[in-house]
Amino acid sequence: MITLCMDTSHKHLTLALIQDDKILNKTMTECFKQQSETIFPALIELCDAVNIKPDNIDQVVITSGPGSYTGVRIAMTIAKVLCATKDIPCYTLSTLQLYSGNHDHCCVLLDARGNRAYFARFDQGKEIGTSAAYTIDEIKELITDEEVLGDGSLLGKEDNYVDLADTFLLLKPYWEKVENIHCLVPEYLKSSDEYLVK
Repeated sequence: MITLCMDTSHKHLTLALIQDDKILNKTMTECFKQQSETIFPALIELCDAVNIKPDNIDQVVITSGPGSYTGVRIAMTIAKVLCATKDIPCYTLSTLQLYSGNHDHCCVLLDARGNRAYFARFDQGKEIGTSAAYTIDEIKELITDEEVLGDGSLLGKEDNYVDLADTFLLLKPYWEKVENIHCLVPEYLKSSDEYLVK
């Protein structure tokens, strides 16, 4: 069973090929707003290195958001075409869940622009509470002494990113199967009006 994993929802382009429960090949590159130009060459290189052809892919896992409006749709569009054409299953993970890295008692925040960030708490991949978009000031009030993953620089801390390719495999129990690939839509957590704020 060959699984293709893709995340283009934030500032990284993350790709992984998993055979059963082993990562065959992976890449994680920071290329904010350049994922659409780099994903196909990266996919070809990823597959060629381990002699995998598109026909060998048995299922796809992607992040469903929240994240960049365009970014989330890059991997999602590729997944829709591939899964619909080959009639193979597609699974999703929340972007925030992927960035949690399966850590104990942590929180994840990712820049949502306009002095806002996406925020959620996790414990070993399980979401605690509900993810949402908050102002930076609101998040400062929410955070206690837990580990902060993601865009920590928004709070004056160090950015802290896990190996997203590895986390796709670590969080396999949380993959959610898409019942109708044609109905798959991104999860944004913001209203369309908020996207007009730069």
